[in-house]
Amino acid sequence: MKTTTWVRGSRQLATILVLAIGGASATAPAHAEQTDLLERIKSTGVIRIANTQASPPWSMLDEKNQLTGYDVAIAKEMAQRMGTPKIKFVGDTYKNFVEGLKTDKYDLVMNDMTPTEMRRKQVDFSIPYGVEVFRIFVRNDNTDITDKATLAGKKVGVSTGSSNESWARENLTDSDIRGYDNGALIFNDIANGRIDAVIISHFGGMKYAHAKGIPVKEVGEPLTYQLAAAALPKGQDGLREAVNSALDSMLKDGTVERISNEFVGKDYHMLGSIAAAKEEIAAKGK
Repeated sequence: MKTTTWVRGSRQLATILVLAIGGASATAPAHAEQTDLLERIKSTGVIRIANTQASPPWSMLDEKNQLTGYDVAIAKEMAQRMGTPKIKFVGDTYKNFVEGLKTDKYDLVMNDMTPTEMRRKQVDFSIPYGVEVFRIFVRNDNTDITDKATLAGKKVGVSTGSSNESWARENLTDSDIRGYDNGALIFNDIANGRIDAVIISHFGGMKYAHAKGIPVKEVGEPLTYQLAAAALPKGQDGLREAVNSALDSMLKDGTVERISNEFVGKDYHMLGSIAAAKEEIAAKGK
């Protein structure tokens, strides 16, 4: 009889414990509280910023193997205005940037990063501080193609899966659009006459042309623009506000234009191109 009573009591106690634990689990948060990155940056005095270190003029290594470039200079000035004395630059690739932010590998990405709709679903962005201009490239001896209208009926090369491909297929419906998995191969084909033109960013086109020694030129007005902004993890409103405040002051006091003149070129007109890109987006109703 005593044994039966002891077993029954033990079972009742176990049931109470299970219910208590289950209730606690139900009310506990599913994830640990998110780290406040701005507070951590302030306490450590270090901000971690990712870039490729291999995409001139945005970020690259100079002849002394020192990190330099437009985004690097912007990041250094921004950090100073945020009161952060030290930057830890982290080298990574575009395909890893979003995941790197989500896994706390770095605090920001600053490397000609376009705030696309797909990326916005996973990370947040600052106000824009840079822009890429997309242009038409043709051989130097080509006199038939002078602007967007004269691309009708022409073979036009683009990088497969890129924004320049999607733009070309949407806007150049009278052209023969040909996708390439390797950007360098596009310029091989324009050199040997397999295609008539290439749609690519100004700096991307110049990089491939110089690397291959291909005599090409840009023609016509810019076709479209892509803004660049700092990317950061979702939910870090304090950090985003601090970054935005620093960048906004740099845009207004001429610092961004000065850095652009130094690293991108005086003929690029960074602020004017940013404004044009915003107008283009507004016109599309985005």
